Amino acid sequence: MIEHYNAQDADAYVALMTDDACEAGYRGDVVRDGKEGTRTGLKAMFAEFPENRADIMWSQELGNNVVLHERVRRSATGEPFDVVAIYSFEGDKCSRVEFVR
Repeated sequence: MIEHYNAQDADAYVALMTDDACEAGYRGDVVRDGKEGTRTGLKAMFAEFPENRADIMWSQELGNNVVLHERVRRSATGEPFDVVAIYSFEGDKCSRVEFVR
């Protein structure tokens, strides 16, 4: 998913998600609801930040979850910020991503 995110390919990214998947703040509000909401939100963000990318600092798999420490940079000269992202899976599809920031 990160490879597709860094390529700014929202369609390939959401192809790896369940239809009712979402992205949310950690234990909080959903910010992108469903596959289509995620696609629309990512495309808008990629249009605003065409150099946006996330680098994986470390990862851990635990059951049906993958936890990533991501360092995100909106532009080549922008100040990076860190995020912990918790990806939850149902089979081989991602059903929810929660971000701790």
